[in-house]
Amino acid sequence: MAGHQGETGAAYDEVVELYASMFADQLETRPFARAMVNTFAELVRETENRRAADVGCGPGHLTAMLHELGLDAFGVDISAGMVEHARRAHPALRFDEARLEAMPVKSGALGGVLAHYSMIHTPPRELPSVLTEQVRVLAPGGLLLVSFFATAGPEPVRFDHKVAPAYSWPVDRFVELLAEAGLVTFARLIHDPASERGFLDAHVLARRH
Repeated sequence: MAGHQGETGAAYDEVVELYASMFADQLETRPFARAMVNTFAELVRETENRRAADVGCGPGHLTAMLHELGLDAFGVDISAGMVEHARRAHPALRFDEARLEAMPVKSGALGGVLAHYSMIHTPPRELPSVLTEQVRVLAPGGLLLVSFFATAGPEPVRFDHKVAPAYSWPVDRFVELLAEAGLVTFARLIHDPASERGFLDAHVLARRH
């Protein structure tokens, strides 16, 4: 796997156990993110298509949460180590190694896609193709919840994430990209940072046309 994706996957392979131990109960201390995931699951259930992908699933903790919230959830991650860990930790659930712009899913098959800080490592020029892929796998009326680091400036900002280089985004610009991909944003939650980086945390809910 070439380029930044290979480097990102390899970087996460190196920190699987540490990452899993740090983030297994992450949402217990992040009420805003937890509320948005709960809302996402409720709205997906209402579409009557309960199949949902947790893209960039890491150790699978949010995949399991979506399952507990009544969704037919599976996880996808670029890191083979993360996928292996998730399969051990949650043997009843499905996890696949795949790139975000090449999902192992039929077109229009999903009621929901959760992207919890999983697109932050994607360079800005490549993000449109990733979003287009999420739209492809969503059924009409399907939902995307994407969480990312937000910046107040007019352009994305590259920063040194602890695992691999990452980007924060102006929320309005990110929403424009969602619209260009074929999604209608209907809710956004932006709140003070949960980390020392100083970026705001953004959660955006959008629906496929």
